[in-house]
Amino acid sequence: MALVRRRRTPVRVRILAAILLVTALGLIVAGGSAFLLQRTRVIVAIDDELRQEYTSVQALITGTGPDASQEGAGESEQAPVATPSFADTEQLVYEVVRVIPPPLDGGTLGIVDGEARYRPGVATYLDLDEVAFTADVMATGGGTEIGTATLGGETVRYLAITLSTEESASAGLFVSAIAVDARLADLESVMALYAWVASGVVVVVALVGWFVAGRLLQPVRELRTTAARITAGALDERIPVTGNDDLSELTETINAMIARLEEAFRSQRRIVNDVRHELATPVTIVRGHLELVDADDPADVEQTRALVIDELDRMSDLIAQIAHLAEAERAAAHRPQRVDVGGLTRHVFEKVRVIPGREWALGSVAAGEAVLDPTRVTQAWLQLADNAAKHSAPGDRIEIGSAVRSDEVSLWVADEGPGIPEAARARIFERFGRAEASRGVAGSGLGLAIVQALVRAHGGHVDLDTEVGRGSTFTMVLPRDGVPAGDERAHDGATEERGS
Repeated sequence: MALVRRRRTPVRVRILAAILLVTALGLIVAGGSAFLLQRTRVIVAIDDELRQEYTSVQALITGTGPDASQEGAGESEQAPVATPSFADTEQLVYEVVRVIPPPLDGGTLGIVDGEARYRPGVATYLDLDEVAFTADVMATGGGTEIGTATLGGETVRYLAITLSTEESASAGLFVSAIAVDARLADLESVMALYAWVASGVVVVVALVGWFVAGRLLQPVRELRTTAARITAGALDERIPVTGNDDLSELTETINAMIARLEEAFRSQRRIVNDVRHELATPVTIVRGHLELVDADDPADVEQTRALVIDELDRMSDLIAQIAHLAEAERAAAHRPQRVDVGGLTRHVFEKVRVIPGREWALGSVAAGEAVLDPTRVTQAWLQLADNAAKHSAPGDRIEIGSAVRSDEVSLWVADEGPGIPEAARARIFERFGRAEASRGVAGSGLGLAIVQALVRAHGGHVDLDTEVGRGSTFTMVLPRDGVPAGDERAHDGATEERGS
C-alpha cells in the first residue's frame, strides 16, 4: 500500500504564525506589565490618601493640624487652634466626621457603640452604612487599620480609627473609604483602548507579514514551478534573480545547478546521437556480409569472419573512446596536486619518443610547479602526440615542450604535418569531427574532443596555431594555481585558434 505524504502547513503560514505569536505575546506582556504597574501605583496613592486622612484626624484631636472647617484655608496651610476638649466619645466622633472632608470617590462614617450614627453633610460617592461592611470594619479589633473590603459589590480600601475619651465608656470608630474600582476606571479605559490598538497592530502585522513573506518566498515558489517544468524537459528554464540577499544567492546557485544539468543532458544526448551515427555503418557492414556469406565456401566464411572481427574491434575502440570522453568531462574525477612541470614534460617525452617513424624532439622545458592532475594532463598530452604522429609523414619532426608564465602553464605539441584548413579548425574539436584531409587516417574522431574536455576540466583552453602546408601546434593553456572555486571555465572553456 502506497504511503500518502501528509501535506504540512505552508511555510508562509508558519512564518506568519510565528511572527503574530511573538507580536501578540510582546503586546500582552507589555500591556499587562504596564497595567499591573499603574494599578499598584493607584492602590499606593489610595493608601497615601487614607494615611493623610489619619494625619488629619490626629491633628484635629490634638489641635495641631489644619482646620478644614475654616473657609479660605489652603490645603497646606496650618491653622493654629487651641487644643479642643470633647465631652464624650460621641462628640469626638461627631466632630471628626463633621470636620474631616470625605475623599473623592469615597465616603466617611462615624460609628458609636456599633451603630452607624454620623455621616458627612455632603453627598458622597460611597454610602458606608451597609451592615455587612460595618460588621467587617468593626471586626478589626481596635486601634487603627487600613484594609480592603467589599461594599455594594465594589472593592474599597478603608481606614478605621478607634476613637474614645477618658470621660466616656462608649467606643467610637471613624471610617474613611475609597472605591478602588472608581479610581481604576480611567486606567481600565486606557487599557481597553490599548487592547483595541494592540489588536489593530496585530492585524496590520498580519497583513504586512503576509505580503512580505510572500515576496520573500517568491523565489522558492518560482523554484518549485521551474523544477516542475524542468522535469518535463524544459532544461533551458531559469529562475529570475531579484535582490541581493540569501535567497538571491540560493537562486543563483540553483540556476548554476540547472545549467550544469542542462549541459550534462545535452552531452548525454550528443553522445547517444554520435554513437548511433557512428555505429550505424559498422553494424550495417557486419549485417550485410553475414547475410551474404556463403556458408559452403570456406574462403568466403573466413573473409567474412575477418571483416566482422575487424568491425567489432573498431566498435570496441569507439566505445572505449566514448567512455574516456565521458570520464574526461567529469571535473569531479580529476585529482589536482602540485606538480613539477619540467619533470612532467620529460616524463611525457620519454613515453612518446618510442613511437616509431617520427623524429621526436624535446623543446623548451618549464622550470616551476603548477597545480594539476598529472594523470589527466599526461593523457591529453599523449593524445596530442598520437594525433600529430597520425597526421604527419614518416621522418617528420614533432616537438614537445612546456613553459610557465606568471599565472599560466603552456604545454604543446608541434608537428610538420599538412596543417588544418580554416573551415575545419572548429570542427576537429567536436565529437567525431575530422578535417577533410584526415578522412583516411585511422581513429574514432574523438581524440581532440577528449583533449579539450580534459583541459576544460582544469579550467584551461586549447590554442591552435596552424597553417596549411606548414604544420600545426596544439597548446594546452592551464591555470598555474588550479581551477578557482566556482570557476565555470571547467564547464564552458573555449578553444582559441590562430593561423594564416
